[in-house]
Amino acid sequence: MASPNVHVFNDLNFEQEVLASEIPVLVDFTATWCGPCKALAPIVDQVADELVGTVKVGKLDVDDSPITAGKYGVRGVPTVIVFKGGERAAQHVGLTTKQKLLDLVKG
Repeated sequence: MASPNVHVFNDLNFEQEVLASEIPVLVDFTATWCGPCKALAPIVDQVADELVGTVKVGKLDVDDSPITAGKYGVRGVPTVIVFKGGERAAQHVGLTTKQKLLDLVKG
């Protein structure tokens, strides 16, 4: 089951929820048909639960929100991008580990 600490981002709320956020935001660009995305989902949930209050964690479905995915050049999923102060601070493409996600946020 998905963590209640994982937000849902889309083309309509991305600017307000991510770019205008006071705290860093980890965005998991994902797709429902993507196997590695499904494998990454519980890891993203764990990170969201661990960092609640200090980092906002959420998912953006690239099929439902192609404008935002295109704006950030997301061509493969899963892609994880960390935003700080409205700017892209770190990025990783492909399945990864919990430690790598934590390192991306800290970096």
